Amino acid sequence: MAAPVSNATINPASRKTTTHTITGLRRWSCQDKELPPVSQIKAIHVYDFDNTLFNSPLPNPKLWNGPTLGYLQTMEGFTHGGWWHDPNILRSTGEGIEQEEQKAWEGWWNEQIVSLVELTMQQKDALNVLLTGRGEARFADLIKRVVASKKLDFDMICLKVEVGPSNQRFKSTMDYKQSLLKSLIHTYTDADEIRVYEDRPKHVRGFRDFFTAFNKALMSPTAPTPRKPITAEVVQVAEGSTSLSPITETAEVQRMINSHNESLTSNYGRLAIKRTIFYTGYIISPQDTTHLLSLINLPQGLPESEVKILANNILITPRPCPKSILDKVGGIGKKFTWQVTGTAVFENKIWAARVSPVPETERYYTENPVPMVVLALRKGARPHDAGGIQNWQPIPPEKAFTFETVVGEKVLLRVEEENPHEGDWESLFPNRLNSRKHPREDFDMPDAPRNQNPPTTHQSYRDTHFPVHPSKQSTAQSQLHHPPQHQNPTLDNRRGGPNNNSNSYHTRAANTNRGGRSGYRGYQGRGGRGNARGGDRGGRGRGRGASHGGGGYKSLDDVGDNRGYGYPGQENERGKGYGAQGGLPYNGY
Repeated sequence: MAAPVSNATINPASRKTTTHTITGLRRWSCQDKELPPVSQIKAIHVYDFDNTLFNSPLPNPKLWNGPTLGYLQTMEGFTHGGWWHDPNILRSTGEGIEQEEQKAWEGWWNEQIVSLVELTMQQKDALNVLLTGRGEARFADLIKRVVASKKLDFDMICLKVEVGPSNQRFKSTMDYKQSLLKSLIHTYTDADEIRVYEDRPKHVRGFRDFFTAFNKALMSPTAPTPRKPITAEVVQVAEGSTSLSPITETAEVQRMINSHNESLTSNYGRLAIKRTIFYTGYIISPQDTTHLLSLINLPQGLPESEVKILANNILITPRPCPKSILDKVGGIGKKFTWQVTGTAVFENKIWAARVSPVPETERYYTENPVPMVVLALRKGARPHDAGGIQNWQPIPPEKAFTFETVVGEKVLLRVEEENPHEGDWESLFPNRLNSRKHPREDFDMPDAPRNQNPPTTHQSYRDTHFPVHPSKQSTAQSQLHHPPQHQNPTLDNRRGGPNNNSNSYHTRAANTNRGGRSGYRGYQGRGGRGNARGGDRGGRGRGRGASHGGGGYKSLDDVGDNRGYGYPGQENERGKGYGAQGGLPYNGY
């Protein structure tokens, strides 16, 4: 709170006075409403819209990879602006505007802030202001409809304009908001206090610094407008996080891309939505995950931050699965039944359960030495380290159970430039050329080998890091299990050791996939470890996480900041060193 201080003697004749009128102030508002007289107002209450009053949807971190979360919110990335500049995103909230308007967007409001707005409405000596950085030209009518559906009555509804009432130009949204706040305070000179409600920590700090400097300037003998200092309070509102339905969100982003591609005037070329597959596996349901976790006892007192709970799949391949293997296990969606046969704790840092198919004659595939479920990892451990487990403890009869899985993929979507020379297989890997234009999510691509300069072309990068398409090589037969005679690879084969078979897809990629460096500023944590079949170790992260002020903005307010993209609060699970089976939740089927 910036408390008023008054100990200076001001000579009115020594300064040039700037005039502020109610008529001039009305020009900031997009609604045609008479403002109360100056003498009536003793307090000014200003409410932010997005994620303060209204829980506006954000790009879904379970749907998009990290760089795309940031890229979608840029203004320059799309011809007609990104997420916060396209009214169709807000129109699509919930069940869509036609349905939601009838029920006043029930469930999308911060009801505590709504109650405060209603109290301000009842306070006759308080000016009630809604202030947002969304553009007036595109959003004025829509936001007025949203507010009216909730029967909220504001004296002023202010959206960002290109040019202010006095022909001001604004270098940023914060500059625009501060200009409006100055006009409010200088117009209502009898107001003793102003209170601003804001969710973004960066803007909270900005407003507090602004009011401190503003009150100090009022005490200057050369202040252009005479006014007593004002008591200012900036209330930080807890940030919320909501998303559109995945189908709606994907469709809206595709519409944005189509519009962009039809009128290319931005710095980016034609765009497309592509898929990144982190692993293929037999996916376990949440209910069975809970059941599996009951088989282990983690050390007492182990902090939650030191352990990663998994139990979500039986690994097939820690990458896009070759079609030849996928066909032999029945394809995406094929259901398998498994029986738990044993459990193990490896070096007190990996907890796993061994499983076998039901019936035993069922044909399956896994790149682990035996089919297993990695249940939990200590921080720093990697799922493929479970391949070193030799001693399995049998399951007591009372704990034995079977469960069903579905063949699926851990998939995230990404937005990249189209590449006419890119096939379906190549499109599964993020394009390094695109990552130069907006920061990448580091676990999407391996880092360059040590002591080598990164390749300068897209093709040489592929040649260095990714195996040739498996359809062109002899691969799957030696790895496919035909019970009851399992042909499991030895540990040396799995790590590309002395008995390595150069024709094995599983061993061929063993030493090429290193962990990425975590130069990504929008996420917390360390760089990703090596791929589950990968090299000796991964790169260490150097990026600053969200808790250190790095990464990502939630709205257009931060467009123009020279920062990395990211998503506040969404940790890079790979960055914790959990490897291919960790990371963002599965959403592939």
